[in-house]
Amino acid sequence: MGMEFFTQRERELLGDRFESLYAYPEDTPARGITPNLLRAQAESALDQAFPGLLKNPFNEKCRLLTGEQERPGTHPYHHAGVYYVQEPSAASVAPLLEVEPGMKVLDLCAAPGGKTSQLAGALQGKGLLVANEYMPQRAEILKQNLERMGVPNALILNEDTSRIAAQFPGYFDRVLVDAPCSGEGMFRKEPQAMAQHNQGLVDQCAGLGKEILEAAAACLAPGGILVYSTCTFAPQEDEGQIAAFLDRHPEFSLMELPGDWGSAGESNRTGGLPLDCSKVRRIWPCQGGEGHFMAKLKKEEGSRWEDARPQKKKAEKQVSLWAEFAARYFPDIKGCQTQLLGDLVLLPPVGLPPVGKLHIVRSGVAAGQLLKGRFQPNHHLFMAFGDKCTNRENLTLGEERLYAWLRGEEIPASQAENGWCAVLVDGYPLGMGKVSGGRIKNHYPKALRNLK
Repeated sequence: MGMEFFTQRERELLGDRFESLYAYPEDTPARGITPNLLRAQAESALDQAFPGLLKNPFNEKCRLLTGEQERPGTHPYHHAGVYYVQEPSAASVAPLLEVEPGMKVLDLCAAPGGKTSQLAGALQGKGLLVANEYMPQRAEILKQNLERMGVPNALILNEDTSRIAAQFPGYFDRVLVDAPCSGEGMFRKEPQAMAQHNQGLVDQCAGLGKEILEAAAACLAPGGILVYSTCTFAPQEDEGQIAAFLDRHPEFSLMELPGDWGSAGESNRTGGLPLDCSKVRRIWPCQGGEGHFMAKLKKEEGSRWEDARPQKKKAEKQVSLWAEFAARYFPDIKGCQTQLLGDLVLLPPVGLPPVGKLHIVRSGVAAGQLLKGRFQPNHHLFMAFGDKCTNRENLTLGEERLYAWLRGEEIPASQAENGWCAVLVDGYPLGMGKVSGGRIKNHYPKALRNLK
């Protein structure tokens, strides 16, 4: 079925344009890297790490990888969360939301975290980012990626989108739906997806996308912006999905999309419903990406929702062991609100509203654990705030100590004094170590090390 079903449908829709639109410029799947704007000078760091990279035509801040960068995931800057390896056309979506610091932003289908990281960078640590993933294993991957990127203000959920809508009606300034889709734009990267492709899968994904869009509409505040995207070409999941949504929701209108990349939508893909296809966008394989569809919608202005539910005020717990640790190593954040979950000390996002019984994967930053008579810091704390630590060991690219550190080895200290220290590469966090007798004991998580 797979490829035959897909090719027949697209030939019928595109006619003699089929061959040209599905002509890939390169033989191998397109790859790119997206800078993490939470890391200072991340864009220039990309050029330092990978000289000669071309700019991504879909996002001027991003770069295109070539065959010369075989393992960007093992580069020290990747460990330090300076960038995210991302399919080039996927980098076009998050900027459409026009996120500004201080906003309340929801990413309903967030794993593995590339677009979420872009939203976090736009927020600059201010405001609230709620990132949700329905599949538990993918939610864990999302958590790990946002931890690596040093995101301090994210609430990560593992939830059904309808439950999120019930908890946060009309709450968010911006909502992203990067919908689970039939993945036709991923055929080159995932050949098994091609083999399993059929109309039933497209129907199933379109139905799921509809449910998620309904939740997104409920979560969005009046005057807010919703962006919907897929990495598929299927009409029911793209133009047809948006046309049907607008038919159900007259309070929403399509917005113009900026930039001159990609192509307008296709009017023969709307399922017979009216849609201004000039205001939605497709990226075809011939344009340099694997494929994407996107639409930007605005909810009509109206009265803002305010949470009238009674809020239980919890007494602030003075966690003395954490307070002593923060005063010594992180004085800039020692006054942050804390939350105790068992023996885990969390630094939750500022202004986090009641979350009811939603399943939380991570709330803010995991600072560390309270053990018998001592505080054991967490890797996440140093990835989020390592550059603010009072005791630091700064390594540089090309230095043998750096690669020994990433292999999990103990290294000599040249700057850090006895006690816990942040280890950095060119000022970018690489986790934590503990100094004693001029040596730094390695606490970089084993699962993250470069063992080869």
